[in-house]
Amino acid sequence: MRLIRIPLAANRFGILLGAVLCIGLSTPAYAVWNSEDGSLEVRGFVDNMTNVRDEVGLTKQRVQGQLELFKQAQPRGIFSDLSIGATFRLSYDAVYDLNDDEYGRGAGGPLTYSAPGNPAFFSYINGGSPPFTPPTDLVYAGTFGPDGTGANGAIPLPGTGGTINSPGNPNDGLRFAAGDIYSYQDGGVMLATPVRPCDTDNRGCLKDYMDKDRNELRYKELNDDLDFIRELWIAGTIPMGEGDDELAIRLGRQQVVWGRTDLFRVLDIVNPMDFSRENLYAEFEDSRIPQAMINLEYRMGATKWLEDLNFQLIYKIEKFRPHDLGQGGEPYAILGAGNLFRALANCWDNGCTVGNFPATGVAVDFPSHSIGIRDVNEPDHSEFGGRIEGVYKGVGFSLNAMYFYSQFPTLRGGIPTDDPFTPGVENVPHPYDIAFDVEFPRLFMVGGSADWYWERARTSFRVETSYTTDEGFADTSKPNLYSESDVFRGVIGFDRPTFIPFLNKDRAFLISAQMFYQHLMDYESYLVNSAGIDLPPGPHTGRIGFQDWEDNVLLTLLIQGNYMNDRLTPQIITAYDTRAGAGAIAPSVEYKPDNNWVFKLGLNLKWANHKGAIEADDNRTANPFPPATCAPDIATSPDPTPCLTAYSSLGLQGFEPLGRFRSGPLGTARNEDEIQFTIRYQF
Repeated sequence: MRLIRIPLAANRFGILLGAVLCIGLSTPAYAVWNSEDGSLEVRGFVDNMTNVRDEVGLTKQRVQGQLELFKQAQPRGIFSDLSIGATFRLSYDAVYDLNDDEYGRGAGGPLTYSAPGNPAFFSYINGGSPPFTPPTDLVYAGTFGPDGTGANGAIPLPGTGGTINSPGNPNDGLRFAAGDIYSYQDGGVMLATPVRPCDTDNRGCLKDYMDKDRNELRYKELNDDLDFIRELWIAGTIPMGEGDDELAIRLGRQQVVWGRTDLFRVLDIVNPMDFSRENLYAEFEDSRIPQAMINLEYRMGATKWLEDLNFQLIYKIEKFRPHDLGQGGEPYAILGAGNLFRALANCWDNGCTVGNFPATGVAVDFPSHSIGIRDVNEPDHSEFGGRIEGVYKGVGFSLNAMYFYSQFPTLRGGIPTDDPFTPGVENVPHPYDIAFDVEFPRLFMVGGSADWYWERARTSFRVETSYTTDEGFADTSKPNLYSESDVFRGVIGFDRPTFIPFLNKDRAFLISAQMFYQHLMDYESYLVNSAGIDLPPGPHTGRIGFQDWEDNVLLTLLIQGNYMNDRLTPQIITAYDTRAGAGAIAPSVEYKPDNNWVFKLGLNLKWANHKGAIEADDNRTANPFPPATCAPDIATSPDPTPCLTAYSSLGLQGFEPLGRFRSGPLGTARNEDEIQFTIRYQF
């Protein structure tokens, strides 16, 4: 029998939440507490969520408590209504203590690259001499892996000075960046990522972006952004004129909800999202990142032509916050982007080994400042938007606009780098080099929505569309590996109560379906590279240019039932990405024995074609460091002159790094099947 030692911090936090739970148990069995005069409303909950993943073990052991306060104040001055609202949340996730070997201070280990092609490649770069004994070009002489022959290790490029190993960059605490997604069966690029918390191993940690230490991972809300304050606002209403018009003002940290969709967003882009909480599958209310803003609503009520009409303006007064994608080593990291970013940042800072580069079966060591992510540039300017919302003949509608910064990161190349094939330091831009800064470009979004009920079909319908300008996308045909495109997005969905007599003859099931569509307006792809060279055919070659899909459709379906006077609620949620050929299904059952306790048991299962790993142009066959990176077929051809200048990729494909975007959040999570259990006490 194995005994698990609970860390002291876990004990203390458990005692704290236990005390809160005891207080909750001592209160009357109501879903909300009100003061005697009715002006103060208090509600909250304490819960424990346990998730276990196939072949990994524990991925979440979170205890959290949330307290929500609402105070109705007396009217004062010009205000006919005044109120204050606050929501506080604290949590402790013991997975970083209990599953330390996967996600804590003991995560990862040393890695070995199988590189049977190294001797032949070494011979080639030495001008055809026998490999290793002796090298004719001494700048390539160095350490070649555990077996001393180069067949199990990496060839250090000249810029490394012979090795990238150092006390600050040990071969430990590492995993292959895409190893949790697939087995590199396509012979694609292999990168190693550090996976320990950033106070244990700071390699690849991007300052103020993906640099959580162990405590910030365990106690998620206790950080420099004061995320334990979910909401804190003061609101007031000012009557306007003699009619029913009024101006509502809400100032402070809050969530502003524009959309009505589930799992994926079209219009609901005001607040960023925390995908490290549970990837796509947490409720939006729980995973939105609240921000401080000024929220103004001018409410006109009924007019001559409309049953209702409101105008809304919002202005963010808190600093820019991007989505939290999860950093390398976290159990939930959408697209696996955290692993990729941390691997690339470590390449820039310390140098790194790249497997299957420049061809399958070869591994080389790159020096620092040659490839990778150099810096993160977060914007510091204003974000604001507005909405017109109304009802016309029973059809609710909205017109939305937002001037904001992309909450998703964009990798923008063209930064100064060093040529890894020369010992010197150049610090100049090298076209087509996979070296980037992380940017969050300025965007402008316009869109609208409509929802209505069709009595004859007994069905509610909803439609949302948006058009966003200048979003950033990876583009392997451009020297900086980046292009901008306008993007159209839309969704149509319906909700219908439907009787299924053989399952429940007394209560209808809710059936809710959605179809999302995305189109890149400025999509470009080519079969000829920048030097005019036709891309060669082959099983692992394809077009260069944009590596995201030009068009994509995602489908979702929810079926929910109720039994035992709504105390037992089974449901199934499923989603399918048509281009990635990937999906997820999440059956669950929720039981409420009374007004306080909630028990929920569920599965989250995924599947994907291509084993979840769709190939994309990985830029291996570009020539960013001429003539050293020129393709051998061109270098030995009758006309090797293209080798003398930089040129774009020849289309060799693999999953890493850009196949992540084609596989999408469903395909990249194909190995994340989980069983999930939550117990909640609400008061």
